[in-house]
Amino acid sequence: MILKHFSRVISLLLISLFSTSSFAATDVHGVMCGGEIREADMTVINKFMADNPDVNITMEAVPWGTCQDKVINLAIAGDPVSFSYIGSRTLKGLAENGHIVPVNIPESMTSMYQPGILDTVTHLGQQWGFPHAFSTKALFMNCDVLAEAGLACEGPQSWDELYSMAETIQNKTGIAGIGLAGKDFDNTMHQFLNYLYSNGGQVIDPATNEITLNSPNTVETLEFYAKLANVSQEGPLAWERSQLTELFNDKKIAMYINGPWGAGQHGDINQKTVRIPAGPNGSQGTLLITDSVAVFNGTGHEDIAMDVVASLTSGDAQYDLDTSWGLTPIMQYPQIGKVAPYNTDYWMMFIDAIADGGPEPLLVDYKAFQTVMNSMIQGAILGEGDAADLVAEAAEELEEYK
Repeated sequence: MILKHFSRVISLLLISLFSTSSFAATDVHGVMCGGEIREADMTVINKFMADNPDVNITMEAVPWGTCQDKVINLAIAGDPVSFSYIGSRTLKGLAENGHIVPVNIPESMTSMYQPGILDTVTHLGQQWGFPHAFSTKALFMNCDVLAEAGLACEGPQSWDELYSMAETIQNKTGIAGIGLAGKDFDNTMHQFLNYLYSNGGQVIDPATNEITLNSPNTVETLEFYAKLANVSQEGPLAWERSQLTELFNDKKIAMYINGPWGAGQHGDINQKTVRIPAGPNGSQGTLLITDSVAVFNGTGHEDIAMDVVASLTSGDAQYDLDTSWGLTPIMQYPQIGKVAPYNTDYWMMFIDAIADGGPEPLLVDYKAFQTVMNSMIQGAILGEGDAADLVAEAAEELEEYK
């Protein structure tokens, strides 16, 4: 009797154990760089968990200043997060070191992206992240300052026109004609790349992985960027792009390059937004810069993480994020029956530039890449060398990080 009762207890325990195991949730850890989790993203996450009760997703928001280092260091330590929203500039290094898995964006979805978007997440023909945030840039102008200088508030079409306008503004009003980023920060390189792509230049050929920085186009661009320091705010090496917004709002600079969110940052300023002017050997281009969501290797549930990320970046979800955040539309939304609010003259400034833009270059060590580029830019602004020599030296250094 005792033996029979004991056997029944053991059987019940085993049934309980196997039942618990079969319904144990898979814990998925997602990190969003930027310090916040957008409501549009959280809506998708909550729906995914509701549809998949065996999956538990924990989301963590980490500021940009520390986020990318955190997820990279966790991967190196063998304790990777499941997925992370990160700058696409990090993808090549993560891929080369085996920290992330390749993604296969379905053909039905790839055709929806704006031109050039997938180039920002592609290395030698393979995509390594789902694009999730996208921006192009334009030139913002304070029309009241231009009027004070006797200028019409019309966008310059060429670099010569831009410089002439900035010089006239400075001479006639005492206000700096243009804001120039020169601080040791990533958006100094980004600001320079807006000009480089507007002059037909390139840093690296994504198809061949060859460094192409050392070209007459880059030399011209570097010379012009340094020349702008003559008509910019004092000490450009102390300023990065977000600080230029403050100068623009305080009427201390008349023009500067910013993203589509700029209009919401400028209050009631009488402003106009125009395309970035073309260089001598280019068109009115822009930097195509994306942040993307990557799936990390070594968690044991990469397939589930991939499904979560695909949901986050699907057409409807991406539209909700773009419209609520005020980003350049990452997809051609009319294909899924969504048009507004991207049919205004303001948005067309950012959308029309896409076809003439170039992707943020992908190098294995993006921090070293940034350092090399900023050193080149700062050297030119300070007059520490001939532009051709600075470009050649930078190109040679980048060979180590391609």
